[in-house]
Amino acid sequence: MGATDALKLEKQRPHDIVDVSKAVPQMQFDMRYFSSHNFVGRRIHGYEQDACLLTEPAAAALKKVEEKLLPMGLTLKAYDCYRPQSAVDDFVHWAADAHAEKMKAEFYPSVPKDRLFEEGYIAAHSGHSRGSTLDITIVPLDSIIPRVTEKTTLANCAAPQSARIPDNSLDFGTAFDCFGLVSHPSYQDIPPQAKANRLLLQSLMTDAGFVPLDTEWWHFTLKNEPYPDTYFDFPVTHFSP
Repeated sequence: MGATDALKLEKQRPHDIVDVSKAVPQMQFDMRYFSSHNFVGRRIHGYEQDACLLTEPAAAALKKVEEKLLPMGLTLKAYDCYRPQSAVDDFVHWAADAHAEKMKAEFYPSVPKDRLFEEGYIAAHSGHSRGSTLDITIVPLDSIIPRVTEKTTLANCAAPQSARIPDNSLDFGTAFDCFGLVSHPSYQDIPPQAKANRLLLQSLMTDAGFVPLDTEWWHFTLKNEPYPDTYFDFPVTHFSP
């Protein structure tokens, strides 16, 4: 990520951050860090509401992707968008607690927790905090997001789709936030349809100006992001334009 002294931390929301549910109204939102269905197992600090916030250029680029999917009977679904620095700090504190492994069986069954930093799954700073990065998937239009509670039995995120915790996403070979090599976009040992879905998502996103991450099929950052050196720390809430 670079030296921390080169990073700018800003606690005020800039004027050009928008609520994506208003900018791209036919999208779906399954904001995992506002819920307990995530690799920590509880709501993450800084997520006060289930909002997806992005910079205006990122939201506009996302709308272009959505417009290509709708005629196919498909739509986008976001798992995470802007992420406050306080949430990233929460992840770091969680990662330092060797005993906090409540969700290991689902999200990182094959990765020892003490290697999450070394292998790049947890970091002290995240591109999400700059406001132009999001975690995203493709779902059938008008499909319903399944309800998951703390009583839902955990299932390996890298299992075949039928054996995972229900999600209305197309099959991408793994569930969201599945820590391991199988989530790398280039990973080959997944069903052909999952490979095709990864290719579709990556092609649409890159054509719209996003850059993929080589370790997570769901993660994209706007290439020409307006705040490349600024990390924000205002809470995630819905707001009026």
